[in-house]
Amino acid sequence: MILTNIETVPGKSIVECYGVVSGSTVRAKHAGRDIMAGLKNLVGGELVGYTELLSESRDEAIERTQQQARSMGANAIVNVRFSTSSVAAGASEIYVYGTAVTVE
Repeated sequence: MILTNIETVPGKSIVECYGVVSGSTVRAKHAGRDIMAGLKNLVGGELVGYTELLSESRDEAIERTQQQARSMGANAIVNVRFSTSSVAAGASEIYVYGTAVTVE
């Protein structure tokens, strides 16, 4: 599956457009990570636990978007965008969306 954040796939032509596809995941913070993040705030630096959590969340949301596109018969998704939002105290959503297409 080809993913791009532009309107086309360079070197290929869009031959069919299936419409918008999306995927999301909502993840809660882990108490252990919160404690470590609090300690890291005292000395500064990357919050590795949160970086890993966000990376896993993005991967899961992308995979769900790709599954939806595959079920439509698409082989690419163009105009891919990412959005985040706070859903509840300590929980955030990562939402991925784009347009499912077939390219040749």
